Amino acid sequence: MANPRSVNEVSAALAQHGYLPDEGLATAIFLAMTLQRPLLLEGEAGVGKTEVAKVLTRWTQGELIRLQCYEGIDASQAVYEWDYAKQLLHLRAAEATGEAAGRGTAAIEGELYSERFLVKRALLRAIAHREGPPPVLLIDEIDRADDEFEAFLLEVLSDYQITVPELGTFSAVTPPIVILTSNRTRDVHDALKRRCLYHWVEHPDFEREVAIVRLRVPDVSEQLARQVAGAVEAMRGLNLYKPPGVAETIDWATALGRLGATTLDEYVVRTTLGTVLKYREDQDRVRVHAAETIVRKALERAITNA
Repeated sequence: MANPRSVNEVSAALAQHGYLPDEGLATAIFLAMTLQRPLLLEGEAGVGKTEVAKVLTRWTQGELIRLQCYEGIDASQAVYEWDYAKQLLHLRAAEATGEAAGRGTAAIEGELYSERFLVKRALLRAIAHREGPPPVLLIDEIDRADDEFEAFLLEVLSDYQITVPELGTFSAVTPPIVILTSNRTRDVHDALKRRCLYHWVEHPDFEREVAIVRLRVPDVSEQLARQVAGAVEAMRGLNLYKPPGVAETIDWATALGRLGATTLDEYVVRTTLGTVLKYREDQDRVRVHAAETIVRKALERAITNA
């Protein structure tokens, strides 16, 4: 697809594919696509950072290539490795058929380091892409990787090329759309941040969260959507170990709709907490101390903003 022509076009396209960005995020995505720069999204877990890459895939029809970062990740997991089992089978087949004796060992061994035996991991797949729309490269939770990998990643994203010593250099014909996410368990180095555009993703405000629920769970009534958004807003103010994100809000609304609930009350909140709070300590705190307060605030919020 061609680059978007305006921020409004980005907002409309993302909304059409199930994501309601605020103006700041839509602007950051527009600039990342038109300037062909990586976009680093930071924010608390559950605010919708990873979903940005998924919705871009649905919009652009490009392949989603996901690199999940973790402590100790290195080039063999992220870039490429050789398929040693397949190489060994090739050698044995050549020996069994007499091909090795006829052509010579050196010629057979030279074939082992061709693309047919190269296993392309996420980064190389994104760089070596040739046909169709550019892929969306999601580098998820970069803050979990170590400094060495981050430095290597900076080099790749600077030139959009990767060198395989046995084969040469792979360069991107069209750079992929690159989305990096971080939950900020540690600070990403300044050098990588300078290479990227940056946006801090907040939890949505009340009205936008209601709109998100209505978009993603259309069977839920307006009244219940507002009550759920109000209840989640109240939970986020309780200093929980893991406050609910947008995904949990959607899950909760979906579960309530499936149960046939039309309004929130203390019984419904207590019996469905497992869809919105995923730690026992958080559930116990709400059940014992805050269920009544959450219901009251949710009902007040829904009426006040109706």
